[in-house]
Amino acid sequence: MGTMETLYVRTGDEFWKRTVQFWMRLFGINFAVGVATGLILEFQFGTNWSNYSWFVGDIFGAPLAIEGIVAFFMEATFIAVMFFGWNKVSKRFHLASTWLTGLGATFSAWWILVANSWMQYPVGMEFNPETMRNEMVDFLAVAFSPVAVMKFLHTVLSSWIVGAVFVIGVSAWFLIRKRETRFALASIRVAGVIGLIAALVTAGTGDKSAYQVAQVQPMKLAAMEALYDGGTHEPLTVVGSLKIPEMLSYLATHETAGYVPGINNILAGGYETPDGKTALSAEEKIACGKKAIAALADFRKAREAGDEASMAAARQVLDENMPYFGYGYIKDPASLVPHVGLMFWSFRVMVGLGVYFIAFFAVVLFLGWKKQLERFNWLHWLAVWSIPLAYIASQAGWIVAEVGRQPWTIQDMLPVGAAISRLETGSVQTTFFIFLIMFTVLLVAEIGIMLKAIKKGPGAIE
Repeated sequence: MGTMETLYVRTGDEFWKRTVQFWMRLFGINFAVGVATGLILEFQFGTNWSNYSWFVGDIFGAPLAIEGIVAFFMEATFIAVMFFGWNKVSKRFHLASTWLTGLGATFSAWWILVANSWMQYPVGMEFNPETMRNEMVDFLAVAFSPVAVMKFLHTVLSSWIVGAVFVIGVSAWFLIRKRETRFALASIRVAGVIGLIAALVTAGTGDKSAYQVAQVQPMKLAAMEALYDGGTHEPLTVVGSLKIPEMLSYLATHETAGYVPGINNILAGGYETPDGKTALSAEEKIACGKKAIAALADFRKAREAGDEASMAAARQVLDENMPYFGYGYIKDPASLVPHVGLMFWSFRVMVGLGVYFIAFFAVVLFLGWKKQLERFNWLHWLAVWSIPLAYIASQAGWIVAEVGRQPWTIQDMLPVGAAISRLETGSVQTTFFIFLIMFTVLLVAEIGIMLKAIKKGPGAIE
């Protein structure tokens, strides 16, 4: 939208105004549903995840508060000008509001992904046994951790792919119908350039993310590859017996001879970690976690009794074992392994579709440059059916990110079982199905409204 409106301001061509207004209409429909569903999630932290909110609310709440107070209000302010200010403000002011709406949305994504990244890689905090809470001690470490930066780039740029495929697919539908040909071809060219850039950079950030996962979440990487027994010079499995020699070792360590632990290795321990230490076994981590939990209980008892010496002794044991605190709640080491089959195939769906989209955007741009886009009806249908593939690729990426860190809500610190509220199973099931029905109704309504707006086309926009 920003690129198209920039072309309108620079050329003065009303064609570009009609074009950007059409895409704004579709954006507005999606934005409204996104706000309605997103706000519900915020409340669930207090209702369904009260232990989590108490334990790390001082840290997790900070980026969400910034997102809500600064980014969301910035986005909401300028989106109003963007939708309703066409005949009320100057062209340049309206253009600025469009770009600032996009910037606000991106700013919102930054803080939300900072919060999510902290759950994957908790930094910048210390546990206070007196309050039973983790407290932030380094805001910059939380806000700009390397995991957060890479997750932001990978997630936002991959979302640009979804947007670009959506624009190309909808435009291709007009070509199939032999309607609004100039509009469709112009939209495809703009979306194709943005999509190809995003797809190429997303691939690069994916490589960086894989390296980070290997350093801080080795179990996730092992599950992604269905690697049970690791080693050096490990190949990357494409599918079945098709493998790329030494590629997994290179992705994980940036050395073809690098050691990559498998699931069994991680559970058994004994190998050298990236920081030069010897990895503990799952049983040893669980034992350390139980020591930490017991030391915390001893600290609180000594504090109530005013026994300073016992407090100091308990605090020392707690500090030594705190990195494994969450393991104290783990009953079975096997539960530390995420669903391997789901991880393995979700990763391949994500990567496979990512490669497909690079080729897709390249073909679209090449044919557009050759002025041959109108000739290939099969490509138009392929573009339409690529729309759901873009959403599937996006969701597959989130499955890899979130299923891969199970059983943890916060990596190594708090498992899911210890993070939830004390609610009856029936209550959770009831609310789950209520939201399932409500969100399904919203999805059907959104698609229906979107299809009506698409069928009207840009000529219906005033």
